[in-house]
Amino acid sequence: MLIVNSFASSVTARNTVVVHRRLSEGVRTASGATPRRHEVELVETNRRGHATRFAHDAARRGVDVVIGYGGDGTLNEVATGIAGSDSALGVLPGGSTNVFARTLGMPNDPVVAVENLVRGIDAGSIGPIGLGQVNGRYFCFHTGVGYDAAVVQQVERHGSLKRWLGHPLFIWSGLSTWARGYDRKHPHFRVTGDGGDDLEDGYFTIVLNTNPYTYLGNRPLDLSPHAGLDQGLVAITFTTMSARAILTSLAGALRGGGVKPAAHLDIRTAVERLRIEHDTPFPYQLDGDALGESTCLDIRHVPDAINLVFPSAD
Repeated sequence: MLIVNSFASSVTARNTVVVHRRLSEGVRTASGATPRRHEVELVETNRRGHATRFAHDAARRGVDVVIGYGGDGTLNEVATGIAGSDSALGVLPGGSTNVFARTLGMPNDPVVAVENLVRGIDAGSIGPIGLGQVNGRYFCFHTGVGYDAAVVQQVERHGSLKRWLGHPLFIWSGLSTWARGYDRKHPHFRVTGDGGDDLEDGYFTIVLNTNPYTYLGNRPLDLSPHAGLDQGLVAITFTTMSARAILTSLAGALRGGGVKPAAHLDIRTAVERLRIEHDTPFPYQLDGDALGESTCLDIRHVPDAINLVFPSAD
């Protein structure tokens, strides 16, 4: 099944037809032999949660591969819908950033990326991976709590512009949230769980299931080399909203090798369980999708949560 978010930044009617045809054809052989053909059902989403419903129904019917074609939010919904089933997750980039697809080594162009996906499907390159989970909802590559999530909320308030503005909209949202949309004087939550002592003064936290955290154009924002699909989670909490401290850490992340230990950072690796809570609600997001506010987040790592089609370039 191919689940398409036609509102995603890189999805067009033309490339959807091309992608659907290539998935149906299978791998083209150099010898000219008839390629293996696939039956591919195409469905389009039109509201939040729709992809999860489609994916869950496909898994219930025993569909071999369920492909999310859209942005990272669409992919998150598809993964949530099939987690725990025998159906495998296929990934096609259709959004503006496509963090998870690019982490897997896929090109950012869906018409090119579908060739890699088809090869992976026909080669049977499928295996289990771990996912993160927040209050029962899965995430593929990261969840953000606090400032990070407040920025995503601001982006979504201008969702109609996201298709056209992309990264400039994120930059504007980050600056406007910093200037007037987020309290930078008082801690927003406490953090308890694996990998460190109880922390009372969290301003924002990023929990990684994969690395990098995101991409700035073609440059990965590399927060931790310890994050990966076959490892536990990594949690990085900023205990200050000092612009100098944050920019210093992020500049180091752009150079590669992950953020370096610092007095303003709480870094936890191989995390299996984590709790973030406060009496006052704080914002959070999963895989770039704002989910509102909460006073308590129970975060855990779920090994072998889902089967993934690993793309192949050969």
